[in-house]
Amino acid sequence: MRGWKTVFTGLFLGLILMMSYHACVVYASALGRVAPDFTLKSASGANIRLSELRGQVVLLNFWASWCGPCRQEMPDMDALYRSYEGLGFRTLGINLDENKGRAEALARELGVSYPILFDDRKTVSTLYQVDAMPTTVIIDRDGRIRHVHRGYRDGYIQRYQSQVRGLLKE
Repeated sequence: MRGWKTVFTGLFLGLILMMSYHACVVYASALGRVAPDFTLKSASGANIRLSELRGQVVLLNFWASWCGPCRQEMPDMDALYRSYEGLGFRTLGINLDENKGRAEALARELGVSYPILFDDRKTVSTLYQVDAMPTTVIIDRDGRIRHVHRGYRDGYIQRYQSQVRGLLKE
C-alpha cells in the first residue's frame, strides 16, 4: 500500500508543478505584448475602451464579490489609484460576478472610487487568461503588459506601487 501512496503523491505533485509551470509560461509569454483591447460597460453606465487609455499606465484588477482576498485588497487599490490618478495612472476594476448589483454594493461599501467594469460573460477574463482571483495586470503607456500578479497577499500593494511608479517614470 505504501508504494501506491508514494506513486500517487508523486503524480499529484507533478501535476501541480506542471500546471504552475504552464501558468507561469502563459503569463511570461504575455509580458511585453500589447494588451488585448476590450470595451466594457462601467457601473456609471459609460463604455470604457482600453485602447482609449493609451498614454497612461493602467492597472486592471479582475475580481469577484465572493473572493475574500479581492475584498481585502480593494481599499489599498483605491488608495493607490487616488495617489497616482493625476499623474497618468488609471485603475479599472473588472468584476466577474453574474450579479452586477452584488458587485456594485460591495464597491460602495468599500468606498471604491475607480471605475468598476462588468465582465459577466467572462470575455475579457478569457482574453487575459484569468485563472485566479484576484488577478492584476499592469500595462505601460504604450499599451504593453508589463506585470501580471495572480492572487493577493499582504504586502502586494507595495509591489504594485513600486511597479506603477517605475512605469510612470518611463
